[in-house]
Amino acid sequence: MPDGWVDDQPVARLLAADYRVWDDPAVEWETYDRVVLRSVWDYTQHFQDFVAWCRAIGAARLRNRPEMVAWNSDKRYLADLGVATVPTVFVEAGDAIPPLAGEVVIKPSVSAGALDTGRFAEGDHDDARRLIARIHASGRIALIQPHLPGIDRDGETSLVFIGGELSHVLAKRPILRASGEAPLAPAGVRVAAVYLEPDLVRAGSATPEQRELAQAVHAEVADRFGCPVYARVDLIPGPDGRPAVLELELIEPNLYLASASGAAERLERAIRES
Repeated sequence: MPDGWVDDQPVARLLAADYRVWDDPAVEWETYDRVVLRSVWDYTQHFQDFVAWCRAIGAARLRNRPEMVAWNSDKRYLADLGVATVPTVFVEAGDAIPPLAGEVVIKPSVSAGALDTGRFAEGDHDDARRLIARIHASGRIALIQPHLPGIDRDGETSLVFIGGELSHVLAKRPILRASGEAPLAPAGVRVAAVYLEPDLVRAGSATPEQRELAQAVHAEVADRFGCPVYARVDLIPGPDGRPAVLELELIEPNLYLASASGAAERLERAIRES
């Protein structure tokens, strides 16, 4: 998004910031006090180059910081978290695919925007195995997760942290609503078509248990890497009905700032103070 995602533009105006494309060789990055990652939604197609670029910008200027970004860019971070997460099996290329049982979700270890991601009913496990093979052929690790029925009932609850504090809560309808891969948008847009639906996300609320889990995740990240300028913790009902972490977004999440009064100003202040 070379001109920035519309949701972030008020923050850019408050900061008098420029939009720059991360892999543009003409940009003189050393002229900037801060480089803030936002709509870098192509990074998964250039993963190694992107991580190397983050490290070249350096921890003094890049937000979120490079080592935090490198860790969060591979979904194997789920195995590092000391909290309840969606049960996940990681299958590397060359590994035998374990038996699939019931309805499953398949996704790559490095991905965004529901690319190469699918939900497969028990009768569609051959399609699931074909997706795993394609993920392996691309050099990535495949994740196998059970499809948890609570997401169909409750959707996702996303808690957005800005500058170390909970800013606002979002309610998201489920992305994978039928068996098969998430449909891609037309005209080559490299996101799932469902992400373009205008009513996908709205302002929401969180229970005390969801808040406690999200705050524990944020604290783990802050203890390991320093406090993130922004973070989004996506929760769904786990196998026991209690909240579980589906994803932790520290690189390029849409924060839906327009859904919460003062959120743009909070992000502007967090960037200045970071």
